[in-house]
Amino acid sequence: MFRIDTIQSFSVIPFSIISQVGKKIQIIHSGVWLLLAVPLWLTTEAIAPQTVQAYTARVDLLIDRLPEESYETVLRRAEFTARAATQRSFDQDILVTEVSIIISAQNRGAIAPILSLEVSRPQWQKLPDPQNWTTYFKTARLLLLIDQ
Repeated sequence: MFRIDTIQSFSVIPFSIISQVGKKIQIIHSGVWLLLAVPLWLTTEAIAPQTVQAYTARVDLLIDRLPEESYETVLRRAEFTARAATQRSFDQDILVTEVSIIISAQNRGAIAPILSLEVSRPQWQKLPDPQNWTTYFKTARLLLLIDQ
């Protein structure tokens, strides 16, 4: 009969060495994930469309009443001014989705708002008439002392 002797030699590795190797493996593992994640993130940022922040443009304007000018004439000038300011606001910035304009008038030191215009871009494109989107302040004539 044959007899086979196998001697198994066990080498005992201290736990401190194992933990150091484990930490190095974890560091390498984390580094690999970072090296893979950064190019992936850069690729998605380059391909994905950027989010757009829409906003409302706010404009406050003051017009002076000319000598011997009637309130109706001041009101018409305010409407023309509001129309021009609205169109300019939409033309200057493509991100503007709404425009809010307040036109005030000045007469002999008295200042009062006479109209307010609020309109969205689709509304303005469909009907660019300021009278449709304007709120008129009824007490402005009295506050401006025009009839006195």
